[in-house]
Amino acid sequence: MLDDLVIFQKTYDFLLWINPAINKFPKNQKFVLGQKTELKILELMHSMILANSASEKSEHMKQASVELDELRVLIRLAKDLHYISIKKYEAAAEKMNEIGRLLTGWMNRFI
Repeated sequence: MLDDLVIFQKTYDFLLWINPAINKFPKNQKFVLGQKTELKILELMHSMILANSASEKSEHMKQASVELDELRVLIRLAKDLHYISIKKYEAAAEKMNEIGRLLTGWMNRFI
């Protein structure tokens, strides 16, 4: 059932894609901003899992939307601190926008 969720797969793929960039963060930030970023993606995926299995999906979907916004801020901060390149940031932003569009579509079906 979870395998049918394109949004979950896109988010999982985003985590796999961003992980090498996070591993290149400066040592003092790898376990601060890097870990926070990875945890935020995992929290986003957790909200999607909960929404997928819940009879009342709206609260979990809204939480996923908030987590995606928080993730956007973390990735932007990594760019502004020069931990990721502008090119990597643009690619990340496009991937997060795609996840956002999928989340909006999913929310519109159930809310």
